[in-house]
Amino acid sequence: MERLESKKPGADLGSLGIRRVRNAYWNLSPESLMEETIKRGQGLLADSGALAIETGEFTGRSPMDRFIVKDENTAGSVDWGSINKPIGPQYFHQLYQKITSYFQGKDVFVRDAYACADENYRMNIRLVSEFPWSNLFAYNMFLRPNEEELLNFEPDWSILCAPGFHAYSGEDNTRQHNFAIINFTKKQIIIGGTGYTGEIK
Repeated sequence: MERLESKKPGADLGSLGIRRVRNAYWNLSPESLMEETIKRGQGLLADSGALAIETGEFTGRSPMDRFIVKDENTAGSVDWGSINKPIGPQYFHQLYQKITSYFQGKDVFVRDAYACADENYRMNIRLVSEFPWSNLFAYNMFLRPNEEELLNFEPDWSILCAPGFHAYSGEDNTRQHNFAIINFTKKQIIIGGTGYTGEIK
């Protein structure tokens, strides 16, 4: 089942390996995202009219838990160290599969957006998030395609954001249960175990 503002006809989440979700909400307006957040008991309106959220354990980014997939394309082109921490492709694939399975039976919120105002360098981004307020962050953070552009939108990069999903460090080769992993070869980013929306950017 889908509820949407606008999207490309025929676009679905199957290309990202995401199937059997309960509802997929595409490109909802800020008002609708705020309504969904409040309805789900995930936030409330402050006196100023702003949406107030408790992000949980993490109230900032966690640079020690950010990884870059080290493969044949990145092995010699990334300055590896304590900031750019490597992780093997097999662990990325393993966590990606776990997140897509985690999404099954849940509502997800999809946002199609642009990064970079210069059309020569612009990247099309598709965010799939577990929570509506994460999607609202992306609405505010990234450039917004107009309705006509959405009808022809093809993502260059995808971001899967699942704060409720926790990694197992021994099994998944992460430092702890939260993570943000960038795969430059696949142009995919996965985020789990943290509700801090700044990880999306």
